[in-house]
Amino acid sequence: MRVLRRLHVLDRVAIALLATGLACVATGLLPTGAASGAMNRIAPLLAFLGTVIVLAELTSRAEVFDVVAARMARAARGSRPLLFLLCVAFASVTTISLNLDTTAVLLTPVMLALASRVGMAAVPLAMTTVWLANTASLLLPVSNLTNLLAADRVALSSLGLAGRMWAPQLAAIAVTTACLWVFFWRPARRTAEGARRQERGGPGAVRVGQAERPVEGGRYALPSVHRPADPVLFRACALACGGFLLAILVADVPLWIASATAAAVAVTAFALRERPALRWSLVPWRLLVMVPGMFLVVETVTAHGLHDLLAAAVGDDGGVLGLFRAAAVGGGLSNVLNNLPVYLAGEGAVPVGNHDQLLALLIGTNAGPVVTPWASLATLLWYERCLAHGVRVPLTRLVGTGAVLAVTAVTASVAALALTG
Repeated sequence: MRVLRRLHVLDRVAIALLATGLACVATGLLPTGAASGAMNRIAPLLAFLGTVIVLAELTSRAEVFDVVAARMARAARGSRPLLFLLCVAFASVTTISLNLDTTAVLLTPVMLALASRVGMAAVPLAMTTVWLANTASLLLPVSNLTNLLAADRVALSSLGLAGRMWAPQLAAIAVTTACLWVFFWRPARRTAEGARRQERGGPGAVRVGQAERPVEGGRYALPSVHRPADPVLFRACALACGGFLLAILVADVPLWIASATAAAVAVTAFALRERPALRWSLVPWRLLVMVPGMFLVVETVTAHGLHDLLAAAVGDDGGVLGLFRAAAVGGGLSNVLNNLPVYLAGEGAVPVGNHDQLLALLIGTNAGPVVTPWASLATLLWYERCLAHGVRVPLTRLVGTGAVLAVTAVTASVAALALTG
């Protein structure tokens, strides 16, 4: 019991999910064949998830993200609007290429540190991270676990999925960019107001190292050049990430093999240069426990009535109205429950031949979970990182602005999918 009390709440949730799933199998609520099929299906996903997070953790420790963030701040030459666009691009590329959970876990601290370096309120940078972690996760199988499942269902390679989802992805990022600027980045809202909030430690306060400097006239003082402590580790991890991207985009290597190979390169480099950094805590045990439990629980609920309810809600219309209907169901339920189990259950409710309707459901479950903190695992991880750094976003503001983004981003993305079909 003492050990359980020391566990983080998300660890308890993960253990509870796995225990519940195993109990469903043990009691016969979930047939052994269905459970075995689910585990066989997610085995490559778990291998990918475990290795890509290790790769991202070591890449972050090698200061690859810090160097890029500092260069962004200097590249913007003190201009807040240009810094905004660079941050949007950085968060989008990280999500697309390295997974939305990687963005939530690793890019959040980088963005908060960047806020301190340039003397800005932290909330705009924090919201840029979490919103784009979700809405920029449509393009590649690597971007989101749901994408891996959808690509397998519709038999699309990495390039094939990108060829079908490029327009919805651009639409989602464009809408997110507009909402971020209007709600969080406008100079009239974030200059003096942000500086005052930081000074009194209120919402938007940054406690990440350097002293805050007031932002005047929409400009900031340029930070110094960031030089990695170990250039060899920096180059090795940068090359590992680059090789990983080339492998999945050009060579069409299975994702888990590409991520495992890249992670092996990073681990080898650290074994030679900084062995103490190689700890078992690098492995995302919480995710590796939570995901199988979630799959087993969803398979059980689906077998006992959820499938019929979702089938009725989603419908079998493969036309434009059917696309919007599927996306609305996916996005709405994701904010009530969580996007991964909602996608898993919804996938079985979409008729096999309705590929575009399945992709619309994917849009809803990827771009829609930005309203509630529990809507996606990435949002939960982001919320935890913000609290750890002393940054608090009022729940009412998170829900209100997130609702506007969810509706507009999902609508625009589904429209783009329909127009390019």
